[in-house]
Amino acid sequence: MTEAPHTITYDQNLKYAIDKMQELGVRHLPVLQAGKLFGILSERDIRFLESFEKVDPKELKVEDACTEGPYTVETDSQLSDVCATMADRKIGSALVLEGGKLVGIFTWVDALKVIARSL
Repeated sequence: MTEAPHTITYDQNLKYAIDKMQELGVRHLPVLQAGKLFGILSERDIRFLESFEKVDPKELKVEDACTEGPYTVETDSQLSDVCATMADRKIGSALVLEGGKLVGIFTWVDALKVIARSL
């Protein structure tokens, strides 16, 4: 899990989000609205929008591209349950909460690291 993940606000433009993701070398950004979790923006969401003609990332807001109501888990969740749900839903990340506050992000890359350590 990546603790204290970088976030973005829902009202930022999509071009800013793309640049931030590239700068940070990440594929997922939790999206906040007034300091509360709103959604998640993934590289997959961005690529989908970029596949349409006449879509200008400078004119779209993050809220137009992100997935609202992302998959969230608590810090004491079982890793096997989290991985199974991610696989079943075909999603690349789970946002980790503690007492309703975002404390981390767990991605499929993190899951692969766990597997590699156990082999």
